[in-house]
Amino acid sequence: MPVPKKTASGLPTREQVLDFIQSSATPAGKREIARAFGLTAQQKITLKALLKDMADEGLIDSAPGRAFHKMGGLPKVTVLRIVDVDDGGNVWAAPERWEADGVPVPRLRVREQRRGALGIGQRVLARTEETGGGWTAHPMKVLAKSSEQVLGVLRGEGDRLWLTGVEKKDRREYPVSDAGDAQVGDLVMAELAGRPPRVTVRVVERLGDPFAPRSFSLIAIHKLGIPDQFTAETLSEAERAATLDLREDREDLTHLPIVAIDPADARDHDDAVWATPDDDPSNEGGWRAIVAIADVSFYVRPGSAIDKDARRRGNSVYFPDRVVPMLPEVLSADVCSLKAGEDRAALACHLTIGKDGKLLAHRFTRARLRLAANIAYEDAQAAIDGTIEHPQLPALRDLWSCWAALAKARDDREPLDLDLPERRVVLVEQGRIL
Repeated sequence: MPVPKKTASGLPTREQVLDFIQSSATPAGKREIARAFGLTAQQKITLKALLKDMADEGLIDSAPGRAFHKMGGLPKVTVLRIVDVDDGGNVWAAPERWEADGVPVPRLRVREQRRGALGIGQRVLARTEETGGGWTAHPMKVLAKSSEQVLGVLRGEGDRLWLTGVEKKDRREYPVSDAGDAQVGDLVMAELAGRPPRVTVRVVERLGDPFAPRSFSLIAIHKLGIPDQFTAETLSEAERAATLDLREDREDLTHLPIVAIDPADARDHDDAVWATPDDDPSNEGGWRAIVAIADVSFYVRPGSAIDKDARRRGNSVYFPDRVVPMLPEVLSADVCSLKAGEDRAALACHLTIGKDGKLLAHRFTRARLRLAANIAYEDAQAAIDGTIEHPQLPALRDLWSCWAALAKARDDREPLDLDLPERRVVLVEQGRIL
């Protein structure tokens, strides 16, 4: 076997160690490697640390007698990331780090100790086992999600890639150990790996053009640490909750022309209103009104996975081009959003209002309602002004008349009235800020 070449420092590189092990006719241990590269006693200490790092990364594995052989990238115990949960409930994982050039990244079927305990994106320390041409993972410990993440832009320098962080306060650059399918100039999310002074990054998500409008929202989400991923348990629980039947003991309000009036760009609709002249002789000239909100508590029960995820968020976060919801979208944008023509669970407040705009009585009920329409503010106002025709004009006129009585009573109370401009970020169709 030819004598291996050494680097300028006298130490072999990872590639040189792997080439030596692969070409060795017999198992090669630390002693054989050190002898082959002519290392000094001090360099042997550095070699030991290098071999440990390579074993941790799955490049090599130790056999009895502390001999090493090339593993093709998958050690017997390693960190895996859950990448898929199929329709049959099978959980699949991939190595968090993969350094075997020319060898496809393996997918391992995870043997869960408790069904539904693991979700996409979670990290586990697992024992790996080759079974029938495939791989099986036996989780040993669920690991915390890596908090050492960097959002940055890839740049090239010769045949190497570097990541430049987007944070103005920390514009450090990191060597990239694994870029995945990302290219120079891409905005990426990466995880820090290694220990100082040899800190590298591994790209975990390619986000694309850093100057694309969508990228600004993604940068803000990362910078502020806004939780934007739900656990698999939460998503599964939300899918089940969304199929709940509305119980028959709810007050049926589906016959009323209740409407939701929201901004034209509203992404969800959580409240609706209705009013009509009161036919009670004792309240002549008065009004009966209903203000209803989506009954989220029917779907989100205290202590549930959905509830815990919602508590972690605290609220939904709205950006010009997206929303990071407090609840999974099957709830926030569907069954907990009041939509025209769809039966929805609601909490309704029934109000009895005098002709002078004072509240005479109220009661709360759990109800079933079916919106007559979702109307934008501008369209509602235009219908009242007579500049457009709207099928819900009679319902809107009653609402405006009831509001006029309430507004007069409010003016009589002389409240603090702040008439401030509303600022909005408006995007053109291509996503640029108008």
